[in-house]
Amino acid sequence: MSSDMSFFGLFLQASLLVQLVMLLLLATSVVSWAFIFQRAKILKNARIETKKFEDKFWSGVDLNKFYQELSARQSVQGMASLFCAGFKEFVRLRKTSNTPAEALMDGTYRAMRVSLSREVDHLEANLPFLATAGSISPYIGLFGTVWGIMNAFIALGEVQQATLAMVAPGIAEALIATAMGLFAAIPSVIAYNRFSNQVEKLENSYGNFMEEFSSILHRQTLAQQANAAQ
Repeated sequence: MSSDMSFFGLFLQASLLVQLVMLLLLATSVVSWAFIFQRAKILKNARIETKKFEDKFWSGVDLNKFYQELSARQSVQGMASLFCAGFKEFVRLRKTSNTPAEALMDGTYRAMRVSLSREVDHLEANLPFLATAGSISPYIGLFGTVWGIMNAFIALGEVQQATLAMVAPGIAEALIATAMGLFAAIPSVIAYNRFSNQVEKLENSYGNFMEEFSSILHRQTLAQQANAAQ
């Protein structure tokens, strides 16, 4: 009896639909944990790269040399990507004669906005799956539970004398579906909220850098135009 009341034994005794629900929830949980570990690593690396970039940028490094150094890399992400996109557009527009300072900065800012959108999309990848898994997994598990209990009571009604020993396995195997739904949902919800908060902080850091970098370039542009007018 004890073997039949084990998790694996109850799974084998469950109806086909309840088994499919359990397998779906198990697959959802496995995929969710894979995305959780992946996002945790990516966001951790993004925070580390942001800190390194800010330390280097605000150390007074020459912007031209810094841009050449970053451009030589195979891939540039995060705040470095915003810097490269903005500085590249700034240099390109500055080479165009008679470009007003406002048009120069507007083009530079737009280039950084496009890069910011790409970076945020990269950071938020797979988060919608965690949100969906966290919101619907309990309901999928509840559906399996309701279906299993319904079958248990239908079978119970077909016998003349009902005992707790007869109905307990059916109810137990049905409740496993709810437990698996919660097991899949709770980590997904916690991870989604935590990762969303981290993405929001990184996005704010990127936005603040865009404003500060734009101010630096604007001051340089005004100074160059003032020197050229003299």
